[in-house]
Amino acid sequence: MVDKVAIARRFIEAIPHARALELELTTIGDGEAAITMPYNTELVGDPRTGVIHGGAVFTALDTCCGAAVMSHPSAPGGTATIDLRIDYMRAATPGQSITARATCYHITRNVAFVRATAMDEDQDLPVATASGAFTVEGL
Repeated sequence: MVDKVAIARRFIEAIPHARALELELTTIGDGEAAITMPYNTELVGDPRTGVIHGGAVFTALDTCCGAAVMSHPSAPGGTATIDLRIDYMRAATPGQSITARATCYHITRNVAFVRATAMDEDQDLPVATASGAFTVEGL
């Protein structure tokens, strides 16, 4: 039997961009995943405010969505982003880590559909939300 969780974990750990952002896969299984990105001053988009750049938040969400697809019971293997829409709700609180949580809620023969949120430690309102479509690839 193929250990999809281990495959997804190795896949994420092998992505240089994910390593550079220090993304940590904290939860994965049955079409759900969570990834935490620690606060890092090198990722700040606005030096005046200390707010993390939206591109780093996007990467955390995208990577988390891919992990959710790869761990879905109906997904046979790897995945790639087809389309990902991010709605930025507010600036992340400077100094706080960001956690992305994704759920793969539907899979067809070729496409997986995912929703995700990115929260900082305040947990009152999402920093960003995402919805996307990802390829469904064979092993």
